[in-house]
Amino acid sequence: QAQLHESGGGLVQAGGSLSLSCAASQLTFEHYAMGWFRQTPGKAREFVAAITWSGEGTMYADSVKGRFTVSRDNAKNTVSLQMSNLKPEDTAVYYCAVRLGTGGYYYPGDYEYWGQGTQVTVSS
Repeated sequence: QAQLHESGGGLVQAGGSLSLSCAASQLTFEHYAMGWFRQTPGKAREFVAAITWSGEGTMYADSVKGRFTVSRDNAKNTVSLQMSNLKPEDTAVYYCAVRLGTGGYYYPGDYEYWGQGTQVTVSS
């Protein structure tokens, strides 16, 4: 069973930057697309970014486009989310996930395994 572990969350002021990392194990990492989602209390988990198995394709939610960058290192089994110009509305628990099948990238149901999440808090 795939295991994912996020790190790098924390507290940052608006306009600041933060980098999240997700380490994967128990799977052939370079075969699969990876995604980042976020969730706030009482709301559904929402798509943030995704990256194809090769890293050549990336996708972003409109709300983070131009501010967040997703990347991966297949040699290290890690996927990263570099976040800049952070806004208070970016405050959430951020999750990485792996997509074992084929199909879409934008919905939680497209992904099979999830990390435990890391809290990002942006103060105004």
